Amino acid sequence: MADHERTKRSGPPIVVLEPSGKPRAAVLVEIASTREQIQRGLMYRRELGENRGMLFLMREERIHSFWMRNTYIPLDLIFIGKDKTVAGIVANTVPLTDRSNSIDKVSYYVLEVNAGWSAAHHVGPGTPVRFQNIAE
Repeated sequence: MADHERTKRSGPPIVVLEPSGKPRAAVLVEIASTREQIQRGLMYRRELGENRGMLFLMREERIHSFWMRNTYIPLDLIFIGKDKTVAGIVANTVPLTDRSNSIDKVSYYVLEVNAGWSAAHHVGPGTPVRFQNIAE
């Protein structure tokens, strides 16, 4: 099978969150896995489409902290443990600030989505998470 067929068959990278007793919610994501991609994140973007986001593959389980320098979009930061459950959320971050945004639990992945998305989809600590078409 050619590489382009493998990509076509596997589909776009998607993070699926499955809150208990509520409909599952899917986010089409861009992947940030290199140091440069992680540092840049969603900086300089003026908009983020509905049900779109960025998944940070941190590759280290620890307390991660994000700032909003040069980030124009208010975001929810969803911190996900290595066990693929939501460890915690920083909702409605303030754009264009150097304030540190973190939770008091370790995480292995961080998903950035538009502010208010987590509440609208009933996503909170303990919500199971699945990845589709994402090489870890």
